Amino acid sequence: MVLGPTGTLAGATTATAAPAQQVHTQTVTVQAVNNLGLSTSEGKSVQCYVRDAGFDPGTIDGRLGTNSWIAWQNFLNDRGFPAGTADGIVGPKTISGLQSFLVKLGYDTGGVDGVAGPKTRDAWKKFSHLGQGGDGSWC
Repeated sequence: MVLGPTGTLAGATTATAAPAQQVHTQTVTVQAVNNLGLSTSEGKSVQCYVRDAGFDPGTIDGRLGTNSWIAWQNFLNDRGFPAGTADGIVGPKTISGLQSFLVKLGYDTGGVDGVAGPKTRDAWKKFSHLGQGGDGSWC
C-alpha cells in the first residue's frame, strides 16, 4: 500500500507487483551415441571392423557410443591417422583422423577439416558396406 498525501490511509492506493520473469534454462549433455549418419546395421558393421582389427568397441549393437569411439580413436591413432586422446568424444580431431583414414582408402570426404559434413558421412556410410559378410557388413 502507498500512503495518501496526508500520510494516512485515506486516499491510499494499492500497488501491484510486476509478474516475475520466467527464466529459461537448457541442459547440455554429451551425446551418448553418435553414429555419424549410420543406421544400426551399418554401425554394427564398423564395430565389427574395429573389433576384428584388434580394438574392443564393447557390445556390437550398432550404437556408436563411448566404447566404440575409444576403439576407433585407438585404431586411428595406431594406424597413423591422428585422432587425439582416446576419450570417446567425437570431436574435430577424431573426425580429422577418420577423414584421413577414409581418404587413404579412396573415399571423398570433402577434405580433412574435422567437420563431419555430408561428404564425410557419405564416405563413412560407403565404408560400412564394404565388409566381407554376405550383406556387405564386416560382421
